[in-house]
Amino acid sequence: MLKIEKRQKKIAWAVSISVGVVVMLAAILILRESMFFDDFLFLAVTVALSPPAVLEYLEYRWKKAIDEHLPDLFRSIVQAQQTGMTLPQALENASKRNYGPLTAELRKMVNQMSWGLSFEEALQEFGRRVETPLVQRTIPMIIEASRSGGHVEKVFAPMGNFIQATLTMEKERKAQTRPYIAIIYVAFFVFVFTIILLFKTFFVEMDGSPIIGFAALTSGEAWRIFFHMSFIQAFFGGLVAGKMGEGTIGAGLKHSVILMVSGYAALRLITW
Repeated sequence: MLKIEKRQKKIAWAVSISVGVVVMLAAILILRESMFFDDFLFLAVTVALSPPAVLEYLEYRWKKAIDEHLPDLFRSIVQAQQTGMTLPQALENASKRNYGPLTAELRKMVNQMSWGLSFEEALQEFGRRVETPLVQRTIPMIIEASRSGGHVEKVFAPMGNFIQATLTMEKERKAQTRPYIAIIYVAFFVFVFTIILLFKTFFVEMDGSPIIGFAALTSGEAWRIFFHMSFIQAFFGGLVAGKMGEGTIGAGLKHSVILMVSGYAALRLITW
């Protein structure tokens, strides 16, 4: 499972937006009067959003895997300390086990401590690399427990239980919000189906003629308006789905891209 660095995300945003802007400018300058103008605008937005959406999803999966392995790590640390190991020794022993992407971060901590970095500094570096909410909450408590001395394993046991309870609550929250995400998808596809139905049964019959009640609006112009409306609904509906499902707007980019591509394919393949 890949770790996505901030620098990689910034480069992806910069490159994808630059390519998207170039495609959009080319469409405006060359294809402004062409029937393919909207297609190139759609391509520009899709190119600008797709790479960041993929990286956001990969980062989400990586952070989720980190959080899910934290309770197992804390249990192994408690067991190691109960055998007489110090906290750094317990971490070194844990780094030899498989905790998914967390294992690589533990090995970095162990290497840093072997180079002379203190346990507290190595732990703070670990927190800056990972940056998940659960890690950010637990690191200050671990540092304070290490400073106070005594039986540090007594802190790790309830902390592991707390993280496990938090993960369980997060899974329950996602299960409860999943129907609302489905509603966003269903509402969008109902909207697209309605557009297709209108053009198959009403607007196509008057192709090239003004639509009743809209003297200056032809069926082609109406299709273009509906196309833009579906595009806007897909984009913002996807962002809302990401906020409800994963808790961040960035996580909604994948939903936006999926909805936009699906809507575009449906409208173009069926109405053409």
